[in-house]
Amino acid sequence: MHQTAGARTAPRQQQGRLWSILGGSAGNLVEWYDWYVYSAFTLYFAPAFFPASDRTSQLLNAAAIFAVGFLMRPIGAWLMGLYADRHGRRAALTLSVTLMCAGSLLIALTPSFATIGVMAPVVLLAARLMQGLSVGGEYGASAVYLSEMAGKKHRGFFSSFQYVTLIAGQLVALCVLLILQGVLSEAELHLWGWRIPFAIGGVLAFAVFYLRRGMDETDSFLRVEESRAERVSSLKLMRDHPREVLLVMALTAGGTLAFYTYSVYLQKFLVNTSGFSVQTASRVMTAALFIYMLLQPLAGALSDQIGRKPLMIAFGIAGVLGTVPLFTALETVSNSFNAFLLVLAALVAVTGYTSINAVVKAELFPADIRTLGVALPYALANTLFGGTAEYVALWFKRAGVEKGFYWYVTAMIGLSLIVYLRMRETHHSGTLAVEYAEAEGKGE
Repeated sequence: MHQTAGARTAPRQQQGRLWSILGGSAGNLVEWYDWYVYSAFTLYFAPAFFPASDRTSQLLNAAAIFAVGFLMRPIGAWLMGLYADRHGRRAALTLSVTLMCAGSLLIALTPSFATIGVMAPVVLLAARLMQGLSVGGEYGASAVYLSEMAGKKHRGFFSSFQYVTLIAGQLVALCVLLILQGVLSEAELHLWGWRIPFAIGGVLAFAVFYLRRGMDETDSFLRVEESRAERVSSLKLMRDHPREVLLVMALTAGGTLAFYTYSVYLQKFLVNTSGFSVQTASRVMTAALFIYMLLQPLAGALSDQIGRKPLMIAFGIAGVLGTVPLFTALETVSNSFNAFLLVLAALVAVTGYTSINAVVKAELFPADIRTLGVALPYALANTLFGGTAEYVALWFKRAGVEKGFYWYVTAMIGLSLIVYLRMRETHHSGTLAVEYAEAEGKGE
């Protein structure tokens, strides 16, 4: 049975809040490590599951399953969003990591195409759908949990740790890749070494399950639970908040496409187009992503001072003006340090979106339907634009018009930029700010 908000808010110390944020962030890291291991090791396991005559076709098949996994994310966002708004953020976070654990272990144990034929990609698809369901629920629940736990003055800073841990999960995946590249031969990695990171992810997710069971519930949820007048439903979301739903989808479209393009697809681009070795591309991406990770809390803290809109607008302008020149330069870059600088420039630009997108969305919805409101429209836009980024890029390349993808990314960022320019500032007038003001007025 939950404690009441009033009973727990007064004695809560800052240390307790920080511990809860740390617990939520650690679980988020493991969730995203499991998700990104698939992408980081695609170059090694694609031949085992999708025999083909050329690398691009193998990558295209693997990218298709990566994209299909995203189709489960709106379903996960819907189901887990309802669950979190009805039963608590902590309960939803615990359930999501359980699903991720099961999916990772299934991939680690799946035999190759040579052993069980067409059942190999079928089982891989099933595991990926399970992980998509998990990540779909994870995003909304963790975004809301960190935003609600952050306190009045530092919502941008603390909520930015969602992407710190998201990127850290990707970095850990890349570090595992680099370590395995160093200790195993190329043949061993292709034959069985790629299974190791999935097994690691399954074990870590199992450990996080117990960590999350001990986290505090947020005061925002506890207050709503005490006074809930209507059951949370998708109908209620669309009836009462249609503008906010469309706003989340619109502001997400360009940002999520840019994020997956710059942080995930560029590793393949450096190999498949620029001509770098897999090892060199992995090192370039690891170094750039590490700096990118450190930028998130800095940008989040900046948004607590100047607002959320300036950062999103800066990303939009940089993305519109810089995407085509950036990819054009990467096509012919031959020096790994220059490649690193170009990748880093792209990631610095997208920081204006990633560092604050969680808190911006949380600040748009009231607590009684906040998780569903954040998760579902985000997941829909993420599936349509983020999850298909690699597939669309590789499709353009195979069609012989790779530059078409550069313009596609530019156009989508441009559409989101229009939204950033027209939307209201959520820092001081959003729902979380109102909740804190009302709590202070009641002396909580």
